[in-house]
Amino acid sequence: MSAQGRPLPFVTPWNKFYWTSGADDRLRLQECESCSALIHPPKPVCPYCRGSRLGVRAVSGFATLFGFTVSHRFHLPGLPSPYIVAQVAVEEDPRVRLTTRLVDCEEGDLQLGMRMEVTFEQVEDVWLPLFRPAAEQPEPPEQYARPASLPPDEVPAERVRTLVRPAPRGRKFEDDVVLSGIGHSAIGRRLMVDPLSLTVEACQAAVAEAGLTMDDIDGLSTYPGGGLEHGMGEGGITALEAALRIRPTWFNGGGETFGPGGSVIAAMLAVSAGLARHVLCFRTVWQSTHDHLLRQGLLGGGGFGRVAGDMGWGMPFGATSAAHVLAQTAQRHFHRYGTTRETLGWIALNQRANAALNPTAVYREPLTMDDYLSARMITTPFGLYDCDVPCDAAVAVVVSAAETAGDLRVRPVRVEAVGTQIIERLEWDQSTSTHEPQVLGPAAHLWSRTTLRPGDVDVAELYDGFTFNCLSWIEALGFCGIGEAKDFLDGGKNIARDGVLPLNTHGGQLSHGRTHGMGLLHEAVVQLRGEGGARQVEGARVAVVSSGGLTPSGVMLLRSDG
Repeated sequence: MSAQGRPLPFVTPWNKFYWTSGADDRLRLQECESCSALIHPPKPVCPYCRGSRLGVRAVSGFATLFGFTVSHRFHLPGLPSPYIVAQVAVEEDPRVRLTTRLVDCEEGDLQLGMRMEVTFEQVEDVWLPLFRPAAEQPEPPEQYARPASLPPDEVPAERVRTLVRPAPRGRKFEDDVVLSGIGHSAIGRRLMVDPLSLTVEACQAAVAEAGLTMDDIDGLSTYPGGGLEHGMGEGGITALEAALRIRPTWFNGGGETFGPGGSVIAAMLAVSAGLARHVLCFRTVWQSTHDHLLRQGLLGGGGFGRVAGDMGWGMPFGATSAAHVLAQTAQRHFHRYGTTRETLGWIALNQRANAALNPTAVYREPLTMDDYLSARMITTPFGLYDCDVPCDAAVAVVVSAAETAGDLRVRPVRVEAVGTQIIERLEWDQSTSTHEPQVLGPAAHLWSRTTLRPGDVDVAELYDGFTFNCLSWIEALGFCGIGEAKDFLDGGKNIARDGVLPLNTHGGQLSHGRTHGMGLLHEAVVQLRGEGGARQVEGARVAVVSSGGLTPSGVMLLRSDG
């Protein structure tokens, strides 16, 4: 953290060359001495040739403007809004993209493909590489001059399926499990209750609905595990076990998976392997109360410390949120395929229309396209209604052994297939350029594990932390062609409850509330049981559910039992 409270990178012996480059006005990047590739962020091995002879190269400081977003909502000490967060592709090796901040320009001056040049801002012992338009520009801009162009080393969407590992022959683990019970706590804004109490409420409801008792539960699985940071959990397995004393034979909790979907799939694997018969999976958020308490000075917080890990390459430039990364990806989709803000607006309007029929949704008031387009901007092209709703809630799902299905209180839901494979690069700013990273790989993997196809899906519950997440999943899963979402979504009829792809029928995270994907799984089970009431999709027998925002992500295909 700087003296002004601005976030600064954690400088180490292995990244110091980058953060001190500006001392002599020369941008420096890691180089593989075996294949001459530039590497960013620095790594102990070259990801291209896997060589270990690594060095540092001074580069020209010129780059191509790869993406940008004007941040209006996020304020940092010493960096008032609005400011422009960007990604630039280094001229010597366009596979390398740097997250940065643009200076000496206005939004109207910018065009994807412009030539940019580095300039440095010194803050204490760090020289931040910022960029500005270069005096001499190519005509026309080279990058993105052709809508079909892709960055070097990016896997084209049509090739992703060729990289999917074939499913092993024989019985699938998905056949060994059922989803036997679901439950949720109270859901709302600033409930001002202990997050662990929300967890217990949801878990007790799910176990009771399945016709089980807590003594039947022999597994626990959650995301992201222990910790209460940022209102994103109740303390994990440790907290729940301390409260309920379940004594599980298997447990799982961790953040390096695709949200609650990852914890549920882990539970499926444990049941299939015989480590447990009934695994209780749960996810709790209390971000709405957490942020309120933080604003009131009732929680610690203070300023930013030195930022390590992947976030350390973006936060010093004001890229503090997933919104900054995904907004730039959305801009590129606009540029390449003609997508517009109205395209995203149809997703927001659909979610609100469905939420109006759901008494547990946070926001149920009518929303018009004019309301959507005139709402305050968050970070271009995302406005207020492109972003999910922070709330307090817990959702729980019980995964049970398939042979127990006849003993359960309600008709269970079967798991047809899952999609989990990582194909694209994981780092946010180095990954897939036109879709939410990690949707193309898991989607292709899903369809390789089933004979069902997109046309068999009756209801889709697709991750919508932002509207563009949802658009990406629609294209990746094949409900329309890559780049065809503008026409598919136009008017909103195709995604309405009586359309060809009923979407996020409970209101999604945009209107029902941000439950990080677990609420989507809950709603899929409700629909497949036919228990949706006014929002029920008639004849729903197959549902697809995706989970994870940016990276990593995953997807499940569910079907009704019988």
